[in-house]
Amino acid sequence: MVWPSRKDTTQTTIVVFGMTVVMSLFLWLVDTILASLVQLVIG
Repeated sequence: MVWPSRKDTTQTTIVVFGMTVVMSLFLWLVDTILASLVQLVIG
């Protein structure tokens, strides 16, 4: 078994953190749009 280097670990952590932020913003946007549409339908 070979452990990843410190550089690989840091890069992977940054990528995971970045993707988490991007997905959070995307899901927030979709939720906001869907909530607005539901409010239009319900009144």
